[in-house]
Amino acid sequence: MLPDAARLLLCPVCRSSLGLRGNRLACPEGHSFDAARQGYFNLLVGKGTVFEADTAAMVAARFDFLSNGHYRPLADAVAELAAPALGGADAAVLDAGTGTGHYLNALLAAAPASAIGLDISKFALRRAARMNPDAVNLVSDVWQPLPVADAAVDVVTVVFAPRNAAEFARVLRPGGRLIVVTPRSGHLAEIAGQTGMLGIEPAKEERLAASLGGHFAQRSTRELDLDLGLEPADVGNLALMGPAGHHLDPAALDAIIAGLPPLTKVSARFRISVFEPLKQAAS
Repeated sequence: MLPDAARLLLCPVCRSSLGLRGNRLACPEGHSFDAARQGYFNLLVGKGTVFEADTAAMVAARFDFLSNGHYRPLADAVAELAAPALGGADAAVLDAGTGTGHYLNALLAAAPASAIGLDISKFALRRAARMNPDAVNLVSDVWQPLPVADAAVDVVTVVFAPRNAAEFARVLRPGGRLIVVTPRSGHLAEIAGQTGMLGIEPAKEERLAASLGGHFAQRSTRELDLDLGLEPADVGNLALMGPAGHHLDPAALDAIIAGLPPLTKVSARFRISVFEPLKQAAS
């Protein structure tokens, strides 16, 4: 479905339509973007992004952890909530902050659709392009105008990633939905302190609603609890794959992991929120 998804894209330079021409994306104004050897496209232009992308080590840790299936129930729950909006013949989904592509992969297995995966980390996109070769995988900054046409997709998914409410509302079709996954209080509490992971901010749900206010109305909320038994390597991957991975001392983390028992019980606590654009909620 790569050509179908490519037709949903806009040139990040001039905002005209992009199309797939061989192994590159090109617009009528002559701007073109070659596919990287690993299969993704870099649409960051100008000064690129001011945000810090996930490193190769962080992405490798996330890939290994998710490949072990620990968060598969979360991926399945997101897919279940997205599927009702992806029944049309030209259904399309945007996974903003796609990372290694695991969550988008589960969604597409449940509800085939044209797909766009977006992330600022080229290391993540290398993995995502292999995980979802039929999706258009793009290096792009969610805080810049998205390289996606107006009313182009039926679902936007955001799993532990930033949220640009105005742009998400712009690219969603009538009847579309925004699905956001956030951690709840107590998430990974058993290991967060000792491994240096970042804590859950107070009133996170209220801030989520406020960040989307003016563009979205909440449609539903689902809480998902997973009780995990993790080997030391999984605990290390879990600590390294998140935002704290930018600052963790690898040697110190290795020392902590070496002292863990063969199996550590960990509680993962998620909230899956479904929103619809205000323009359709009021209709």
